[in-house]
Amino acid sequence: MSQPTGRRERKKAATRQKIADTAMELFLERGYDAVGIRDVAAEADVAVTTLFSHFAAKEALVFERDEDFEARITGAVTGRAADEPLMPALRREILALVRHCTADEAAPVWRMIDGSPALRKYEESMRLRHADSLAAAIAADPALSRSTTACRTIARFVIDAYALARESAEPEAAVSEIFRMIEAAWEAA
Repeated sequence: MSQPTGRRERKKAATRQKIADTAMELFLERGYDAVGIRDVAAEADVAVTTLFSHFAAKEALVFERDEDFEARITGAVTGRAADEPLMPALRREILALVRHCTADEAAPVWRMIDGSPALRKYEESMRLRHADSLAAAIAADPALSRSTTACRTIARFVIDAYALARESAEPEAAVSEIFRMIEAAWEAA
């Protein structure tokens, strides 16, 4: 997300971040299922309605960087140099995202997500949405000229590459292995 420029926007962004940080602290301390929305609102010193004006659901508190992830992955397509092929740009961004989410400090968060059916379901719905956004970005680039099906397929593969690499014992090696297959599929399309 871009940095808010006006005072009101900065204040809203600060409140949003305070709510998200408070929620994560409570979830990691007490367990995701043991913390309710009212607990988060009270600890963050905001009304429940304020919390819901920033986050549509309790699960969204855990994935508060969801929009940033989507912007980064679609930006790998739309922001690459005119002469840069698609796959290296996507591989580079997925690798950066995987490095971030496999850092030691992220481990407790991912254990919490993996241990919660509600969070796993929410993550899956996010991945589908991210794949749709990525497919649209690929399809919109006239230099790539692939069918809608090819764009959607590759987008799903790329988003799944992130999840599979994150879960791997050797995440960076997994990204390389997976992207060799994705590149072959892209060339076949």
